[in-house]
Amino acid sequence: MTGAAASGLRPRLAVSLVFVVLGATQGGWMARIPAIRDQVGVDTARWGLLSSSSAAGDLVAIVLITVLIGRVSTRLLSLAAAAVVLLNAPVLAGASAVPALVVGLTVWGVSATFLATPVNALAVAVERHQGRPLMSGFHASYSSGVLAGGALGTLAAATGVSPGVQMAISSAVLGALLLAWARWLPEERSPAEGKERRRPVRQRFTPQLVLLAAIAFLASFVEGSASQWSSVYAADYLDAGSALGAATYTCFSVAVLVARLLGDRMVARLGRGSFVRLSLLTAALGAALVVARPALPLAVAGFTVAGLGIACVLPALIALAGRQPGVPAGEGVSVITIGQWPGFLMAGPAVGLLAGAASLRAALVALVVAAAGAAVLTRWMAAET
Repeated sequence: MTGAAASGLRPRLAVSLVFVVLGATQGGWMARIPAIRDQVGVDTARWGLLSSSSAAGDLVAIVLITVLIGRVSTRLLSLAAAAVVLLNAPVLAGASAVPALVVGLTVWGVSATFLATPVNALAVAVERHQGRPLMSGFHASYSSGVLAGGALGTLAAATGVSPGVQMAISSAVLGALLLAWARWLPEERSPAEGKERRRPVRQRFTPQLVLLAAIAFLASFVEGSASQWSSVYAADYLDAGSALGAATYTCFSVAVLVARLLGDRMVARLGRGSFVRLSLLTAALGAALVVARPALPLAVAGFTVAGLGIACVLPALIALAGRQPGVPAGEGVSVITIGQWPGFLMAGPAVGLLAGAASLRAALVALVVAAAGAAVLTRWMAAET
């Protein structure tokens, strides 16, 4: 490998590692939720209430990152947030009392949501340096981390390893790798230095970025709803049982990973605007298959198609936001974060409320409407810069 090739590959691998850190920590946590719930000694209903603590942390993180991004080194923000994620993970997983759980979930919400903006800004910097689409691949690293963390959690549960020990081991390994590769993380460079980086926060909300944030909100609603309700729809509404419900969610998750592995090639062929529009229409088609008729094969096929469609929408929007004329990448990405966060947050409760008022199948029509509506909004997206 030539020196030039190595200098381009190392920053890409370093940024990919930060995405893996975020994904593996989340996947490892999610796989051990039943065991952690038993450690704390709460029932399912109370657990659902306590788990909302992370939402408060999310909100704090959005406020902090909106103020700090563009003013503090993006590289430094990424490393600091990743360190907190790794340090908090074993503490959270080892919680044995409600106060410890609430604190751990709040810190998780702050650190994980805080990390998302600067690491995506660094991904934009690498992509711009290499001159080709890479964003979907970075998000594939995150998805791979989630699957790896979940697999490690499953193995730990099967062998009797406690959640706290499991997360301590994974944090130690990932932390060592991050220390070894930290020097290769790039530093975001603003298109205009000096005063431009200290302008008022409100000036970053350009009409184009607000439009991208609105599309991100709808896309996040679709992705969050599909991930949270796919297994429930198959297991409960279609009465297929928990195993087939889990399999339906797995098909969705694998489709997301496959799409992200292939997404950059599609972006290079179609351009991001056309790619986002086609992806959203594909997601709408998948959701329409799910609700067309109450049948398990249609549900599995529909959620798989929806996963293929929705997987790369947010990465593409982030890349577009990070390339807006006269706006530093981190500031552009922060606007997308503000848009997508309420979409994910509302996905579970909104579909649940609609399901209570009508039925879960009827509630999932909202995914068709959201994906189709977002596709319509892409008509006003500016050409990629």
